[in-house]
Amino acid sequence: MTTVSAAHRPVSVYVLAAIRLFNGAAGLLAPDLLIRRFDPDREPPSPAAVYAFRLFGIRTVLLGMDLLTHSGERLRQDLSDGILIHGSDTFTAASLGIHGQVPPRTAVLTTFISAVNTALAVTSTAALTPCPKGKPGNCPKGKRT
Repeated sequence: MTTVSAAHRPVSVYVLAAIRLFNGAAGLLAPDLLIRRFDPDREPPSPAAVYAFRLFGIRTVLLGMDLLTHSGERLRQDLSDGILIHGSDTFTAASLGIHGQVPPRTAVLTTFISAVNTALAVTSTAALTPCPKGKPGNCPKGKRT
């Protein structure tokens, strides 16, 4: 099994980890601020929304930490899972905007952030996926085994 040391992680892994840590901390520590972006007319924010944002926050902090602490196949699996996680987030944010369930500016911003996260997960996964043995012609320069 190949391991990926911290020094050999693509920059995209660090960027995705930083985004996850920031957004997760915001959801965990300041859910009211995020909720007001989605539901600006409700004061005070719904307790259910506070609960959901805190759940989202801790999940996201842990996912960010995984990118900084895991290596090898475990890191590749984390990133692969991230494609599904962030892809689902992107779809949900876009759907809320299309159906007018959140303000347009919020829908665009959350869809954009989630799409960037999806792209970072795809890019990171590709960068850490070894080329198949016996097929060096299909490998980008620098990834040949």
